[in-house]
Amino acid sequence: MRVIAGKARRTMLKTIEGMDTRPTTDRIKETLFNMINSDLYDCRFLDLFAGSGGIGIEALSRGAKYAAFVENNVKAVGCIKENLEKTRFTEDSNVYYMDVFAALKKMDASCEKFDIIFMDPPYNKEIEKEVLYSLANSSIIDEDTVIIVEASMETKFDYLSEIGLNAYKRKEYKTNVHMFITKAQM
Repeated sequence: MRVIAGKARRTMLKTIEGMDTRPTTDRIKETLFNMINSDLYDCRFLDLFAGSGGIGIEALSRGAKYAAFVENNVKAVGCIKENLEKTRFTEDSNVYYMDVFAALKKMDASCEKFDIIFMDPPYNKEIEKEVLYSLANSSIIDEDTVIIVEASMETKFDYLSEIGLNAYKRKEYKTNVHMFITKAQM
């Protein structure tokens, strides 16, 4: 896995061994960042279920001013920290070694705001649904925040309008999908 573009371009990133994480492929990552590139400069980026941190680090490399990484696997957290040091983005970031829901609660309490939130939770367990319910009632997002969920093709998002969110774009790949979500306009 590597950084594709920006300040840390071509830097190889460390990943943890085994099946505990599922790194986003370079091709999917490049497609994703081509779609959000105009929103990245100077943004605050949140990488939930961060794994080795590749998505948040790509955002920093392409111009995000800050990235927060949330991961509860100790080996993955070590990997994120090593990758941040290697790419020299340690000062522009914060790593939360905790459960996603505890991290969201902590960020909400400290009034953090994010422009882009990316999440890649374990597939087909409806964890993204729980996180979206939390985000819908959180002060860390506003009407301009873009939430991107990487999920399996089978994942349903038919509940979004009930919780005040709106899916405005769906990008399908061979085995998964990126769903682009914002707060519904009132």
